[in-house]
Amino acid sequence: MTNKESLQRHLLQLDNRGYKAYKDIKGNYDFSEFTLIIDYVQGDPFASPSKFRVIVPPNIAQIPRELFNSRSREIALRDYLTRQFDKAAHSISSKRGTGKSGMIAVTGFGQEVLERTSAFIISSNTSDIEDLGGVELRFAVGLPAGGRSILGRQAAEMLCEDIPQIVSNSLKYSHLNAGECRRHVETVEDADWLRQQLAENGLVAFVADGAILPRRSGVDNRPLLNNAVPFQSPPSLKVEFNCPNRGLISGMGIPAGITLIVGGGYHGKSTLLRAIELGVYNRIPGDGREFVVANPAAVKIRAEDGRSVAGVDISPFINQLPQGRDTAQFYTENASGSTSQAANIIEALEVGRRKREEGRRKREEGRGKKEEAQSFVLETQLVAISEGDLVPVLLVDEDTAATNFMIRDRRMQELIAKDKEPITPFIDKVRLLYADYGVSTILVMGGSGDYFDVADTVISMDNFQAYNVTEKAKEIAKKYSTSRAAEGGENFGEITQRVPIPASLDPSRGRRDVRVKVRDVDELAFGTEEIDLGAIEQIVDSGQLRAIAAAMVYAKQQYMDGKRTLSEIIDLVMADIEAQGMDILSPFPEGDFAMFRRFELVAAINRLRSLSVVAK
Repeated sequence: MTNKESLQRHLLQLDNRGYKAYKDIKGNYDFSEFTLIIDYVQGDPFASPSKFRVIVPPNIAQIPRELFNSRSREIALRDYLTRQFDKAAHSISSKRGTGKSGMIAVTGFGQEVLERTSAFIISSNTSDIEDLGGVELRFAVGLPAGGRSILGRQAAEMLCEDIPQIVSNSLKYSHLNAGECRRHVETVEDADWLRQQLAENGLVAFVADGAILPRRSGVDNRPLLNNAVPFQSPPSLKVEFNCPNRGLISGMGIPAGITLIVGGGYHGKSTLLRAIELGVYNRIPGDGREFVVANPAAVKIRAEDGRSVAGVDISPFINQLPQGRDTAQFYTENASGSTSQAANIIEALEVGRRKREEGRRKREEGRGKKEEAQSFVLETQLVAISEGDLVPVLLVDEDTAATNFMIRDRRMQELIAKDKEPITPFIDKVRLLYADYGVSTILVMGGSGDYFDVADTVISMDNFQAYNVTEKAKEIAKKYSTSRAAEGGENFGEITQRVPIPASLDPSRGRRDVRVKVRDVDELAFGTEEIDLGAIEQIVDSGQLRAIAAAMVYAKQQYMDGKRTLSEIIDLVMADIEAQGMDILSPFPEGDFAMFRRFELVAAINRLRSLSVVAK
């Protein structure tokens, strides 16, 4: 390992040489208070920037152990330090030359607090500083160039003056705002704690009193500043929790089962659902939705015209297609709204919890006895969580759903006989999903009161305020009978597992090298294919998509053998990440990965148009 002065001299000697000569600076450098590691050097000023790391030991960073003494706190602290480094870099670094020259930056981030590979906490092995932690932080650097020539003097200033200042301002605890740091950590810990309380309290989501749900715009996810109405729970749905840090908190608990969110247009129905669907993630203090939490397996389901579907058994919803097309192993390159929505539901169920026959038998025995049936479902959910499985919660907004998939009213049933209609509408399957598999649904519905018949809870939104109108909805349902015939049968149907054919996932374009590339949060290049993920609304960070791309390659290389099911492969990949971290997904340290869920990983795989499967 050489030192700072050696690096400085070397950079000055490189002045005016060809840009590729920067490759010589790769290595480790002792900066006295930290170690600078240059892992990768870009070959061109317009290419992807160079990859750097700094390691600040515990005796210099001096971060109190209480800020990272649990997994929840550590992830929150790592997020906070990443944001502080980014803030310091923006205030110090400046444009130096052409292309990306002069850039010092960490991975991008938004309102969500995600586990990232940008920062890690280093525990001390020395007894006299055992209560302190150090930091490893990864970032990108655009090495300065004039045209394609090295600007050595600017590079020396940037690496040997700017970076030490940024490190000092952002990674030494004595230079941080201790109160702000603690608030960041404690907010995340409280949200994680709240999320853990949901299942054992029979809930699938919680919306805190005082939460600010509206956002500034569709492209600005920060809270609305003016005229935002703080959320208040209806008294009949109000629950209270005593959080580890903030103490007593109250809000609306959404119970397991089928919940409708109704109300007039522009009164906050979709805003509430959007807050819930992103409640699978934690948020930064001041977001307004810090204490809106959802079941970790809550999945947004929507119609997705034009997506490909590979061998999915959509027969619980769609069968007897014209021309005798098979829906038990349904393939299409261009799905309709109804077939895509059916596939989206089945794919989420496929990688959720495993069906337990005993639990299903008990629920069958309890059918017709609502309280017993609900207790069996809750018991199954608790068993699933204790065994590491996830019971999906479906989130559906009628605005992004296929109408013919959601409802078929009495008049249409009279006109078009069931033997002429391949689609069994969601209204006839939603209760069976709950009874047979413990799958709850939260549904925004403003256009059809037929769903009153199957709902357990009905929440009305009026000027962004929630009201429990369940009893009124049930009275209306009795007063105005729809007289429609149920078409769902006695059971939901089986969830068929699929085995991916390894050759159908090729990230190498038929060559030796792997090609994966992401664009924002909605498009992924995998080999020769472009995967459109614009409809996967719970991907919120480009770092998640980069990690998903790497996980797809990892899954292909490590576990796809033509025998394992897709669900088993996802289990193995997620278990490896849990045990070893996201660094296992890349041959060298990456600073721009963010943690994702199994549902978004499998969504990317399922939208690969080359995907081919066989039924298990």
